[in-house]
Amino acid sequence: MKEEIVVHGVVLAENSQREFDKRLSLLTMEQGKMTVWASGAKRPTSPLMAGSRSFVFGTFSLRKGKTGYNLQAVKVDAYFTEIASDLEKACYAAYFLELASVVSQENLPAEGTVNLIYLSLKALLHKNLNNRLVRAVFELRLLFLEGEYTEEPPYSKRKAVQEAWQYVLSMPLGKLYTFTLEGAALEDFCENVSALCQESFPVHFQSMKILESLRE
Repeated sequence: MKEEIVVHGVVLAENSQREFDKRLSLLTMEQGKMTVWASGAKRPTSPLMAGSRSFVFGTFSLRKGKTGYNLQAVKVDAYFTEIASDLEKACYAAYFLELASVVSQENLPAEGTVNLIYLSLKALLHKNLNNRLVRAVFELRLLFLEGEYTEEPPYSKRKAVQEAWQYVLSMPLGKLYTFTLEGAALEDFCENVSALCQESFPVHFQSMKILESLRE
């Protein structure tokens, strides 16, 4: 009998395969990053269609085949389709998935990262939060989860930046986006996080290239 498992997580990426199939990259709480085959998911009548899209959070029922796992069913908890209506927010959201994909590994549970992505996407939809601050908080907390962080900002002695840095490192996830920064403090915080992130993960992300082109 083929092994069946149930995992909880998010669709990081989707790629078309043949006429009606998809190959999904999942980030799961239980097994980290997984590659999953979604047979027939592109058919309009497929029960897998809605749950095999990027940004979908849910419970995924999988069956192990000869070359990997096959998607059997999805119970969707969140779609985040509303992010697509704002191009800037969509770029930041895509970046969160891209960065998570780079740092995550197979067979390494990723509950903290899955929850961080979920809360960060929710934060992007909050009208009173600056998108750049949400990005910086996401990056710094992800660096913390990966053990790539520094206890203090590497290039800033500004008190507000140091306090924000400690807040992001120490607060429970549920309270992560309950502060704001403005003006020079925001710029300083974002620049310090970006420098640390580039040092730890020197990758060029397609989503950020698109965001830069929107600002030109």
